Amino acid sequence: MKNFLADFSKLIKFRLTFLVVFSASISFLIGSKVQIANGVETEINWLNWLILIAGGFLVTAAANCFNEVIEVDLDRLMTRTKERPMPAGRMTTGQGLVSGLVMGMLGTFLLGKLNIETGLLSVFSILLYAFAYTPLKRKSPIAVFVGAIPGALPPLIGYVAAHGKIDQIAVILFLVQFAWQFPHFWSIAWVLDDDYKLAGFRLLPTTKRDKISAIVVFVTALILIPVSLLPTFYGFGGYYIAGVSIIGGVIFAWLSLKLVIDMDLSSARKVMFCSFFYLPAVQLVLLFDFFPKQF
Repeated sequence: MKNFLADFSKLIKFRLTFLVVFSASISFLIGSKVQIANGVETEINWLNWLILIAGGFLVTAAANCFNEVIEVDLDRLMTRTKERPMPAGRMTTGQGLVSGLVMGMLGTFLLGKLNIETGLLSVFSILLYAFAYTPLKRKSPIAVFVGAIPGALPPLIGYVAAHGKIDQIAVILFLVQFAWQFPHFWSIAWVLDDDYKLAGFRLLPTTKRDKISAIVVFVTALILIPVSLLPTFYGFGGYYIAGVSIIGGVIFAWLSLKLVIDMDLSSARKVMFCSFFYLPAVQLVLLFDFFPKQF
């Protein structure tokens, strides 16, 4: 059982899946606050929140399964992925495909029960991640831009699951996570560049660890600061979220500037780890410093 759980965790990329579900669940609560302010609901529907978590988990796990089925031969080439169940031979690609299909259909069904828009967004996310982003990774760094779209959909999906439609708040939640994707992913790509090259992945802005790639990471970290201030600018976020966004963004940008200056793996890891903490912190503070209007 222990080995099965370990393999399942690797198959679905558990940490990534957890972050996705966390993001969607926070946005669901924000959307619920809007519904309560609009008089549509009297309280948060916690059963729907649990359905969102379960459905979001399954849909994300399915997308990761399809990604690994497509890349199984490439995963065998990289140190960090060669022990995943399919490249290591502990699971066949057929079993991985069936697992992905079952989880994808069940997850989409659950999300569709909340509303049709949520179900359609989840299908779009799977298709874009598995069948557009995945093959592009060996073609061009544009893959990061394409991958940032499904990567930023979880807060949109979570919000729509509660609110039922895409509005200004939903778009801003999407934009914050979309902007965060670039310094986050490119710092990971910097750290893992040697491993990625073994599989032919071209993910850094210039496809290599050079000054221009580091500058692009820094610039995208700077862009994140004004984007993260949009909730306050549009009046549904307070001063606490503004303060956290500024402080977190400045730290993020400073660490990215250190990468430009030092051009080393240690600096890239600091940017990467900062990104892991930045997004959950900003989303949590926004949840508690959120002032819903009539939307």
